[in-house]
Amino acid sequence: MKSFKTIRLSVFFLTITIASFSTVAIGQTFKFIALGDMPYSPPKDFQRFETLITEINGLKPSFSIFIGDTKSGSSLCSDEHNQIIKSYFSSFNAPLVYSPGDNEWTDCHRPLAGAYDPLERLEALRSVFFSTNQSLGKNTLRLQRQSDLDPKYSKYVENAYWVKNNFLFVSIHIPGSNNNNEGTESAIKEYQGRNQANLAWIDRAFNLATQRNLSGIIFAYQADMFYQPSQLTSTDSGYRDTLESLISRSEIFNKPVLLIHGDSHRLIIDQPLYRKNQKRVLENVLRLQVMGAEQVQAVEVQVNPAQEQPFSFKPIILKKNN
Repeated sequence: MKSFKTIRLSVFFLTITIASFSTVAIGQTFKFIALGDMPYSPPKDFQRFETLITEINGLKPSFSIFIGDTKSGSSLCSDEHNQIIKSYFSSFNAPLVYSPGDNEWTDCHRPLAGAYDPLERLEALRSVFFSTNQSLGKNTLRLQRQSDLDPKYSKYVENAYWVKNNFLFVSIHIPGSNNNNEGTESAIKEYQGRNQANLAWIDRAFNLATQRNLSGIIFAYQADMFYQPSQLTSTDSGYRDTLESLISRSEIFNKPVLLIHGDSHRLIIDQPLYRKNQKRVLENVLRLQVMGAEQVQAVEVQVNPAQEQPFSFKPIILKKNN
């Protein structure tokens, strides 16, 4: 029989071993894939999308992030299309986290999109893609959802976060078309409620990262909030509150922040935000805008915790998809 001293030493060394493994995981480099705005023109883009998914599976990323627009704004917003896209998302070997875009719901009132009620289409998206706290993909990832953490925001099942090697990943529902802050009274009311949820979600992300001493934050959403300077200044902007929050919180956080979005269909990597005094760039904030639409391509993002600026980017450009 082992003595109490032997057992206590065994527990001690087990604790040291677990701590060592945790430290190794925190310091390990990893990669993920960012993509979106596809298959923009169904059904002709389906084959190209399948080719890209096969390439991504071969790269074996930790996960993929799809930042909205599963179709163009002039194609049908049907239940059938949602099911086709869910099937494609399920063909990713690694987890896939999805943040909705405007073409899936805010623009569905357009005649060519089927003249749907956008709010009904939003609820359809939530029921099809966000029915549980698991990501999409063959191998799923457990997500912390805003709806599960705060009863006040119980409808916003699409807002979620997860942590990988001491980096916080945050999906947040910010679509194009001015964040739905236009048009009918019901649209503006929807925007106002979701905007408050989003601002609370941003605050929670920065608070969590600060409390847990996380190494950086990655926000993933659909809208190009940098399309015009007025999106930060205009009282009609559906993005002003979000941009002001990201600026003030990122400046205080003073660790790496990466903003990933689509919407404008061109590959851009830059530093889009300025400090509150507007005189200096916020150097700790990078922006990745992914390709999309006619470019059925993606971006591999490598995260190296040992680097002061931990993010590096490798475009995935498949000749077959040109």
